[in-house]
Amino acid sequence: MTTTPVSTATAPYEELALALRGDLIVPGDPGYDAARAVYNAMIDKRPAAIARCRDVADVIACVRFGGQHGVEVSIRGGGHSAAGLGVWDGALVIDLSLLRSTTVDPENHTVRVDAGCTWGDVDHATVAFGMATPSGFLASTGVAGLTLGGGIGYLSRRFGLTVDNLIAADVVLADGSFVKATEKSHGDLLWALRGGGGNFGVVTSFTFRCHDLGENGTIIGGPVLYDLADAPEVMRWYRELLPSLPEELSGWIGLLTIPPAPPFPTELWGRKSCGIVWCYTGPHDQADEVLKPVKTFGSPLVVGLHPMPFNVLQSAFDALYPAGLQWYWKADFFNEISDAAIDVHAKYGAQLPSGHSTMHMYPIDGATSRVSQGATSFAYRDGGWAGVIVGVDPDPANAGVISQWARDYWQELHPTSAGGAYVNFMMEEGQDRVRASYRGNYDRLAQVKERYDPENFFHVNQNIPPAGGDSA
Repeated sequence: MTTTPVSTATAPYEELALALRGDLIVPGDPGYDAARAVYNAMIDKRPAAIARCRDVADVIACVRFGGQHGVEVSIRGGGHSAAGLGVWDGALVIDLSLLRSTTVDPENHTVRVDAGCTWGDVDHATVAFGMATPSGFLASTGVAGLTLGGGIGYLSRRFGLTVDNLIAADVVLADGSFVKATEKSHGDLLWALRGGGGNFGVVTSFTFRCHDLGENGTIIGGPVLYDLADAPEVMRWYRELLPSLPEELSGWIGLLTIPPAPPFPTELWGRKSCGIVWCYTGPHDQADEVLKPVKTFGSPLVVGLHPMPFNVLQSAFDALYPAGLQWYWKADFFNEISDAAIDVHAKYGAQLPSGHSTMHMYPIDGATSRVSQGATSFAYRDGGWAGVIVGVDPDPANAGVISQWARDYWQELHPTSAGGAYVNFMMEEGQDRVRASYRGNYDRLAQVKERYDPENFFHVNQNIPPAGGDSA
């Protein structure tokens, strides 16, 4: 589907405003700049209008309006999109951020979540019942974007990806119709939503399976930090240890700068480090035995493992990464952490260009790797890690420096990778990268796209054009 600047500029937005319960914000309105701002301040898009939807009827009205008037649409959920694809120049932004309700069913171990929720909303609701559903690593991340890209997080080794726990989704399709995707109804759509991104419709709510966690929602977690000079030794130990650990224990590894704030000792503030953030969700009477190897290895600077509600760990880094920082992302999947890769990590870890810039590697094994590659559209199931390099800084003047560091790092590391990348970590990188990220599932995704969105109405995303069609 294509649109023209003329059709966008002359669309009768006053008609849409009258049809909505929510607000329609256009250029010149007092709240326009705030409404178009996204988590990544490196993104500066100027939409034609932003519809702050209050309910599903508003979403339907926006989709139908876009189709009738040839207007591009972008879909904004929680607003964390790495590439800033929730907003778009000249587009109608369907903003779901006011749809924030959660409903927990403790008897059936499920939670129904509106598409504007963050994971902080979900964890607040579920941990009160001693449960959680797999999510990511920041409470401020939006539920919709993380889920539709796959959902790798602290609980993935034990309970699978977020999409492995997605049992139903309410969806507004490109023609404005509304369906519920389940295994029994629109099963092909549910399959595609389990990792295929925002290509198939506007998901207005998700229903997830929940799991009992730790001791009534209390886990044992936190960071173990090492001097950066120890990074090669730590990485070699970690790559061998992690697959052998019980699935109740997971940990991501990163290169980072120790934050200049409590609870870290003042003498460590600003020091470059190799860190592993651990999360143990098993019985606490077994914790000492399970955690002993991760507490005692090497010469750690900090051992910060403590009992805490799961949502406390999930939100532990939110204050360090508020909305409005400059972000530049590069990513890959890795089947292994090779010696060659460790050499690259050591080189660029020493060059971290700012206090917020970092490299993380998130495990994809355990329960996640027991799901077959074709069972969901998320294709990287054969063990390993999802890696991400992010140049981050509050000052726009440093955007070039942090971006160049990330690109150079990625360029040297990429030959050690498995090829594709986690779509939630990708900027705008072209069709070949999107295809590589879905492996053998790509053609089936294109067929589902052909059925549910044959005109590629939803294309402001990591796009999968309909089978036999061209991208917008």
